[in-house]
Amino acid sequence: MHFGLLSCSGVVGLLLLHVAGMEQPDQPTENIESAFCRNGQESPEPVPAQLTGTIPPWLQGTLVRNGPGLFSVGETSYKHWFDGMSLIHSFTFKDGEVFYRSKFLKSDTYKKNIAANRIVVTEFGTLAYPDPCKNIFSRAFTYLLNAIPNFTDNNLVNIIRYGEDYYASSEINYINQINPSNLDTVGRVNLRNHIAVNLATAHPHYDEEGNTYNMGTSVMGLTGPKYVIFKVPANATDSAGSKEPALNKLEQVCSIPMRSKLFPSYFHSFGMTENYIIFVEQAFKLDMIRLATAYYRGETWGKCLTYDKDDVTLFHLINRKTGKAVHTKFYGDAFVVFHHINAYEEDGHVVFDLITYEDSGLYDTFYMANLNQDFEKDDNISTPTPISQRFVIPVNADLKSAPKGTNLVKLEGTSATAVQQKDGSLYLTPDKLFEGVELPGINYQYNTKKYRYFYGSKVEWTPKITKVTKVDILTRAYLEWTEEECYPSEPVFVASPGAVEEDDGVILSSVVSLNPKKSAFMLVLDAKTFKEIARASINASVHLDLHGLFIHDQP
Repeated sequence: MHFGLLSCSGVVGLLLLHVAGMEQPDQPTENIESAFCRNGQESPEPVPAQLTGTIPPWLQGTLVRNGPGLFSVGETSYKHWFDGMSLIHSFTFKDGEVFYRSKFLKSDTYKKNIAANRIVVTEFGTLAYPDPCKNIFSRAFTYLLNAIPNFTDNNLVNIIRYGEDYYASSEINYINQINPSNLDTVGRVNLRNHIAVNLATAHPHYDEEGNTYNMGTSVMGLTGPKYVIFKVPANATDSAGSKEPALNKLEQVCSIPMRSKLFPSYFHSFGMTENYIIFVEQAFKLDMIRLATAYYRGETWGKCLTYDKDDVTLFHLINRKTGKAVHTKFYGDAFVVFHHINAYEEDGHVVFDLITYEDSGLYDTFYMANLNQDFEKDDNISTPTPISQRFVIPVNADLKSAPKGTNLVKLEGTSATAVQQKDGSLYLTPDKLFEGVELPGINYQYNTKKYRYFYGSKVEWTPKITKVTKVDILTRAYLEWTEEECYPSEPVFVASPGAVEEDDGVILSSVVSLNPKKSAFMLVLDAKTFKEIARASINASVHLDLHGLFIHDQP
């Protein structure tokens, strides 16, 4: 669930990622905090980059990324960074050259706001009130409509693929199809026309056949509130054999009942192995009563999220093929999670890695009032620390013969435990892998498989990101890239053709400096050594973003 918020991504997705500008030597260096609040600019036509180094000849395709880019309309401004209207940008790699382009997502929300020259659609952290020029009856009707929120279609979190089509997505039932070649907005799609969900994640999974798995929340379904997992095929044809949108062939894999109908769990992503779906029903929840009355009380949707540190986390394990949940109940201590790293099966165990937090303070960090503060000068301002943790579930353990209080994890190389309780449930404790990395990514060819490396953005005590990091899970060693006055985006791994080793490929990250003498650039690293092999400088405005997708050119 995510109300077009993040994100994490898409939360954090979430953390600083990029800003930019053309070289203007006479201007002072910009403050990083104020850069979060600056309106971005479109570059609708391809801008050729100035190349230093050599782009691998096999790197052919387009990195399309999404994030908030417009923070004020007329005299009105958004109050939260995750509210800014989507500005999509792309980096196209073609025959050793790089071209940049950016366009605002022409969502219904964007069109309404621009036409009114004010913010008229409510977002995660910003209420849009009725036009003060309307009469009292029109204003009362607007309040009534917002008793059950009509979610924005400002899809600012990620770019996802359903079948052969690409969509800008957040965490609502609306998605907007885009043309990844020129970034034009094709049109809005309501997922509720295909499956009964009110919210859906912006972090789906893709299997080797090209099918897309995702999950959402059905708050107002006929069978009561539930979590829903669904599958979209790689391609679809109608009865006449003609191609049609793959969403028309969407099918439900399963549904999961909520443990609390009035407090559904927030989720930004989920895990998947070869045989299982992993859903973490966390103690970070949405208060449905507060949500239903939020607009009337002048409260934003973001204020309806609540974290119960005294609650427990419930881990759901669902068989991908049958849609049935594993009978055993799995619990753990309370924490907040936005991003899954990866998950796989090994020797009768399900292993899943998460980025966790001790509290829900990350969202509060991104209120504009907080971002305008100077994190470097004020020691009292900080952001929660992300912790990479590994959980292990022994799915084949003999629960009947094992004594209560026994750790049933037999997997070597991990300190994660699963201790059997008196009621037959297993209580999980994690193995800490690493600290201070968010926005994780992997070589996606290893998704659902045992893996060794993940890549991410290094986060210390502010939302600024100044480093990209490669973590070796086996040795717990890490490599970093950093450069003075530079702020890199979420790193994206692209595997080299025919790669044998897991880290054989490149890392892509758009980098921004707030020093006006430095232009933004696309950074290309050797994923194995983390050494720079090329950079493509962009003489255009480049904005902060959240998540994205690399789309390979078709042979």
